[in-house]
Amino acid sequence: MAFIFNPQSSIVTGIVERIDIHPTHSYKGYKLRPGRPYPFGTTIVPGGVNFSVFSRHAHYAELVIFEKGSMAPMVEIPFRGMFLKADTDEPVWGEFRIGNVFTMTVFGLDDENIEYGFRMGGPGGHVEKGQPGFHRFDRNTILLDPYAKAIGGRDVWGKTPNWEDSYQHRARVVRDDFDWEGDRPLEIPMEDLIIYEMHVRSFTKHPSSGVKHPGTFAAIREKIPYLKELGVNCLELMPIFEFDEFENSKISPMTGELLMNYWGYSTVGFFAPKAGYAATGKSKDGTMVADELKTLIRELHRNEIEVILDVVYNHTAEGNEWGPTISYKGIDNSTYYILTPEGYYYNFSGCGNTLNCNNSVVRDMVIDSLRYWASEYHIDGFRFDLASILSRDQSGAPLPNPPLLESLANDPILGKCKLIAEAWDAGGLYQVGSFPAYGRWAEWNGKYRDTLRKFLRGDPGQVGDMVQGFQGSSNLYYGRGTTASINFVTAHDGFTLMDNVSYNGKHNEANGENNNDGANDNNSWNCGWEGFTEDAGIQTLRKKQVKNALAMLLVSQGVPMILMGDEAGRTQLGNNNTYCQDNDLNWFNWALLEQHADLFRFARNMIAFRHAHPTLRNRDHFQHRDYVGSGYADISWHGVNAWNMDWSSDSRTLAFLLCGQHAKGGTAKDMSIYVAANMYWEPLEFTIPALREGVRWHVFANTSLPAPDDICEPGKEVPFAEGQYTYLVGDRSVVILVGK
Repeated sequence: MAFIFNPQSSIVTGIVERIDIHPTHSYKGYKLRPGRPYPFGTTIVPGGVNFSVFSRHAHYAELVIFEKGSMAPMVEIPFRGMFLKADTDEPVWGEFRIGNVFTMTVFGLDDENIEYGFRMGGPGGHVEKGQPGFHRFDRNTILLDPYAKAIGGRDVWGKTPNWEDSYQHRARVVRDDFDWEGDRPLEIPMEDLIIYEMHVRSFTKHPSSGVKHPGTFAAIREKIPYLKELGVNCLELMPIFEFDEFENSKISPMTGELLMNYWGYSTVGFFAPKAGYAATGKSKDGTMVADELKTLIRELHRNEIEVILDVVYNHTAEGNEWGPTISYKGIDNSTYYILTPEGYYYNFSGCGNTLNCNNSVVRDMVIDSLRYWASEYHIDGFRFDLASILSRDQSGAPLPNPPLLESLANDPILGKCKLIAEAWDAGGLYQVGSFPAYGRWAEWNGKYRDTLRKFLRGDPGQVGDMVQGFQGSSNLYYGRGTTASINFVTAHDGFTLMDNVSYNGKHNEANGENNNDGANDNNSWNCGWEGFTEDAGIQTLRKKQVKNALAMLLVSQGVPMILMGDEAGRTQLGNNNTYCQDNDLNWFNWALLEQHADLFRFARNMIAFRHAHPTLRNRDHFQHRDYVGSGYADISWHGVNAWNMDWSSDSRTLAFLLCGQHAKGGTAKDMSIYVAANMYWEPLEFTIPALREGVRWHVFANTSLPAPDDICEPGKEVPFAEGQYTYLVGDRSVVILVGK
């Protein structure tokens, strides 16, 4: 309703109803009117729901509406054809289409109790599976809305679907009316982050987790105290967009278990959270699923923990010409995918197809999706899987100035979001250090991971590269700052940290692929025995190596990322590609926290140490000089002898001194830090650089010592004896000193 106001008399003179709440057409008892073309997807409007879907090549489209869970549609309404005039029931021609967008408003729908899809017709006709085709229109197939905010059909994790259902993945309407109670994204400075990579289901699914709803968003809320105790301040969630866990499922020849699409790197819809990850998923209410995730994010923010989503915009769950038609193929195949001149799918993702991300329509969909997650879910940042694909043009060639990457970097709504690239793809494009950054993008630093693993196991010739890694890889990111480098030793791809020191080779037989899947270049070392052993000496060495890796990671400039469970010695029994395992290989066994209490204590104290010392969190690269007049350079390099670094190819030792006064906001009270890493197989005595008068070295960590002497709580370090200028660094050990 609108009031008409006469400013001269200050009297309300009349009431006029909104015109757009009145239907103009009728079809089988449903009242309609031409819709609004934007935004795409569904929008709740006064009295009804607006539906909008793009297709450049479709000649024909129908809106198919179901009662939630019903096999048969309530109604199928064409977007063009003969209708009745709403007020007279006279026949009238109608076309609910603007440009290449089919759109209509349907009145009187119970939006909380419907599901919907589309049928599309166009050139090319039906294309048989396995055959190429630029268009794959088939009026017999009901298609999922690419902009669906909630998707049904896989509401309960692992529940066998009804394969007779002609519409497997069902679009639902969501009411975005969540009460955020004043929450907003945290905007923690990038250099202050400590990222914890987590799989939603794996984190709490194990019976030892003790939560009410294992494997769900709600269960993570119960574990927030644990995350706070550990000290991480950012969760990176592996894919939570709707996917089909039954995609390419099969029976393991070894265990007889069902192997699933467990990790979820195969998106069905880019706007909908995974219903199977919600305790409320079984309610089949898309709004409840959304609200459960939003509640988790709100509670994490209240505890000063950011949320980064691992997003997969490089391909979809539809696969290649043999794959299913779920949505994009049947709506506008040649727009959404990069196709060969013959009409096959380019496969730069290694998963069957490649999204045509630098087509303007697809680019807009990606941006709309990210904006939606940033604005409606308060997401703090995004990690882009196989992000180099996003730099390819419509023929697959890398672009020097990719419009999508530039648009994301400069987007006003995403202006405070962290943007992190996995800077390679399965087509051979490797851009670590050269990803188009536009002053915004950070990268998973795969070169840092490889170097640290090689140095950890005692490979020769690694000292120079390790020096770069400790400094935030200025050789890769000069001019971009240290925060361009996301440093990690382990991630979901590859070994866990305990497996990296327990296995020389991968053991992926349980995946049913004859151990052919997964990477072969693990740069690991089993410490003398492959896999489980009761040898106490090997067990001690492995724990020491885990602590060495954590110590070096957390004293490196850049942004550290820790894999879920590495702080407790989690193992995948040598499987370095657990993408299909919904079992103990992926689940976090919380009993490990007691079994490996010393590892957890070490990780917790190392994280606290990083938080306590700004000199470990510089945003800019070191200048290798004294520019504050402290008498010391911001960083200086040492070896067994102070001020004398051994740069030879045979060297397996290095040390560095950080002057605390050069840290951001540094003062004369800021403490210096000395780190000595001896990856040689014998103990070595290091001469320690002298400090200014009145300042003494204190031992914070020494990985060669048994717990609890291996590490202190920050602020409770053990002082050097008067006149002590040397320190024995054990074989394969790291020592960290604080000058105060």
